[in-house]
Amino acid sequence: MPTKSDNKEKLSLIDGTEFEVKPLKISLLKPFMKKFTGLADVADDNDKSIDILLDCVQIAFQQYMPELSDDREKLEESLDLPTVYKIIDAASGIQLTDNAALMNISNK
Repeated sequence: MPTKSDNKEKLSLIDGTEFEVKPLKISLLKPFMKKFTGLADVADDNDKSIDILLDCVQIAFQQYMPELSDDREKLEESLDLPTVYKIIDAASGIQLTDNAALMNISNK
């Protein structure tokens, strides 16, 4: 169960390994947001959408768990979609369940 404290949240990989998420530092937020804005272009293709979300998660994991950020296959085996959404939310402040927020991003 996630817990928040001072913009920090603890999440778990599928194997139970815990890690802490918080807003990304600017040097990682820039490439993260560049990837994320491409989500609107592939919204009708689930595979491409998930690939973009995982690209964003890989960028975020450079801060959260650098040892996992370079291994895409291991990352995909370690996460489920609800956890991916929580990582995106914590890293950027964008809630993927908030349609208004997604529309604002896609219109920029």
